[in-house]
Amino acid sequence: MSFRAFVVHKNGDRMRTEVTELGDEELGDDPVLIDVEWAALNFKDTMVVEPGNRVARRYPLIPGIDLAGTVVSSDADGVEVGSVVLAHGYDLGVAHHGGFAQRARVPAEWVVPLPDGVSPRHAVTVGTAGFTAALSLRRLRAHGVRPEGGPVLVTGASGGVGGMAVSLLARHGYEVVASTGKEAEHAYLRSLGASAVIGRDEILGDEGRVLGSERWAAAVDCVGGATLAAVIRSLRYGGAVAASGLTGGNSFTSTVYPFIVRGVALLGVDSVMTPIEERRSVWASVATDFPKDVAESMVASEVGLEGIDGALADLAASTVRGRVLVEPGR
Repeated sequence: MSFRAFVVHKNGDRMRTEVTELGDEELGDDPVLIDVEWAALNFKDTMVVEPGNRVARRYPLIPGIDLAGTVVSSDADGVEVGSVVLAHGYDLGVAHHGGFAQRARVPAEWVVPLPDGVSPRHAVTVGTAGFTAALSLRRLRAHGVRPEGGPVLVTGASGGVGGMAVSLLARHGYEVVASTGKEAEHAYLRSLGASAVIGRDEILGDEGRVLGSERWAAAVDCVGGATLAAVIRSLRYGGAVAASGLTGGNSFTSTVYPFIVRGVALLGVDSVMTPIEERRSVWASVATDFPKDVAESMVASEVGLEGIDGALADLAASTVRGRVLVEPGR
């Protein structure tokens, strides 16, 4: 059967994208074939179309690290034809064809059955962004961070992961301080549950100091770089930061003082290789953690396959608030 797909090609240092017709046989031989109803854009998707990137590991490539739809063929135990499922992370959209197509074929151990009442659209609206936010909260709670402990900072709050984190933390009773470099997004972040919204400059402080004022009981950092270093300097005694982002840089400079004087913790959050058991456990509570109306409030726009190029450019330029959804059948 033929289907339409958004494909990235690489020729030396030159990148080219196209929307084209492919056949099922070009998807490989993984046992689960899915009719993709919805996908979503993520920052990683912008990287695989950039020349010289070190993210994509094959070309031609169908990007899209989030997808959801209906199983139309399955040779795997436990994955039934007609079931509504989600797949994200692992090699999807990086070394394995992803969600920017009307069809996808994946290993059974990547498949997450969607709970009753959660549609494919709802699932990808939450997607990797919401999943990463949920993992961040799990890591902080495992470290002992509780709502009564004090304010939790969310950096890069107007982005996908940041907005999801603000909403999730607020719904679980935490006092959330959202940070963004976009003044126009303050009202939006308050609508998600932030008790206060601050600018990026208010976090950085004096970068020459090894320790700053003790401000945050914990933090969810979606930025990295100098922002992460500043957050670590300003955590309260015994605080922790769950770090998942690198839009502000993939390295940061710190001293050991926050760790040995204040006993703070840096908790890495990986949404790519999370074991499938934990992945399915997180998604089992998606309807209560991210109700449909809350998730929908974070949708910035919807595009078909022909609109992906422009949407990726906007996302790379940080001009997008929230989530961009892809409807391959449009």
